[in-house]
Amino acid sequence: MKRLLTFVALFALLATSLVSTATAAQGPEREYLVIARGNSLPANLNRAMRDSGGAVVRKIPEIGVAVVSSTDANFKSRASRASGVQSVVPNIKVSWLDPVENVAVNPAEVGNPPNSGSADFFFDLQWGHDAVDAPEAWAAGALGDGVRVAVLDDGIDSDHPDIAPNLNVGLSTSFVPNETYEYDSGIPGDPFSHGTHVSGTIAAAQNSFGTIGVAPEAELVMVKVLSSATGSGSFEGVAAGIVYAANIDADVINMSLGATLPRRGVCETDPDTGEQICITAREVTELTNMLGRATRYAFQQGTTIIASAGNDANDGNKDKDLLHLPSDSPHVLSISALGPLGWGVDPNTNLDEQAFYTNFGTSVIDFSGPGGNIDFDLLESSQGCTVSGLARPCFVFDLVFSTGSAGGFYWSAGTSMSAPHVSGVAAIIIGDNGGSMKPSQVERELRASADDLGKPGKDFLHGHGRVNAGNAVQ
Repeated sequence: MKRLLTFVALFALLATSLVSTATAAQGPEREYLVIARGNSLPANLNRAMRDSGGAVVRKIPEIGVAVVSSTDANFKSRASRASGVQSVVPNIKVSWLDPVENVAVNPAEVGNPPNSGSADFFFDLQWGHDAVDAPEAWAAGALGDGVRVAVLDDGIDSDHPDIAPNLNVGLSTSFVPNETYEYDSGIPGDPFSHGTHVSGTIAAAQNSFGTIGVAPEAELVMVKVLSSATGSGSFEGVAAGIVYAANIDADVINMSLGATLPRRGVCETDPDTGEQICITAREVTELTNMLGRATRYAFQQGTTIIASAGNDANDGNKDKDLLHLPSDSPHVLSISALGPLGWGVDPNTNLDEQAFYTNFGTSVIDFSGPGGNIDFDLLESSQGCTVSGLARPCFVFDLVFSTGSAGGFYWSAGTSMSAPHVSGVAAIIIGDNGGSMKPSQVERELRASADDLGKPGKDFLHGHGRVNAGNAVQ
């Protein structure tokens, strides 16, 4: 009897110890990307994740990725050993937006420019369209008609008079939890709606109002992958947005967004929780490969993918440690930025100066486009200029002018602005060729029509050249 009591006591002590250990292993709820060994998720994934201490909450089956939530501190190591699983990586959120300059325009202060040749009364402020010869393409009847452009960004002002005529509301969607595809102007974050600005550059309607997009008859679809409040988003959200755009037969994906990751690993602060999450060099590789699965999938579905090259003034030929995603992903055309210096003073100035912020390097740049620039001498002098009846400090006119939140208009600069110029040219090329082209064909036409501004062939700033819509439709 004494032995039985001793056994019971020992069992109770052991049970208490086991419970204590299990409790200690619990931590904050986190999301992980579970990446399959191939492009298909394992058939027993749900059970395997449950046995590992997690629960599957979302899937991107086309590229073999699942999002799993867990509070178990040992989940990652357990799940990594499950059959058919290649890796388990934290579903980190990072800031993907880095605009250089945003300047609001109050529409009430602006009248119709007295010397404008367009009824769209802000068109004369859009020097970028002159740089890529968009009006020459329009004169040839190429307006992007029948082309669908998916804009992966932070939302859109769907009621904007320049946006509404070309926006497909039914297909627009959001991959940001608790946010619709709309830009929420009530959130104290991005002050001008990055996504609306980008969308207007691509396809603002030619409707006797405001601005004109490079491809003014293309269809826009907003695929929200970044929060309106923070400009941040998860790698999962961006990958899911790419897959979705491909699945709705988008002809072009524009991603004026980017995250810079050191190959050696990095620690990021979650914008929602403030928690710092570190990922290893191997996990950076896995995130890079996961995003690459998404861009390969879209390419295989026939979608041309265009992305901003980044605003870090980084030489991709020399600094091999830094990855800029998604512009460095497979089948993505990476776009550097150009802009004038003093266009408000002299509209005949060179429109193709290297923007001071743009990333560059023959190994990372495919094409260049108008992204805006800043003449720092003009900035410091506060000299004033008047263009088309609009008076502002002269340096402002070197930025890119486009649509914004609450029906407004804004100037901004960055490779975020150069990418949509190229997406607009791509839409013109696709529309001019009957509305359907393989990505390789689009790239070939972009190369053939681009202006070779640097050294002959591919160079560090322009890649294969600064795009030219007028040349493309001749």
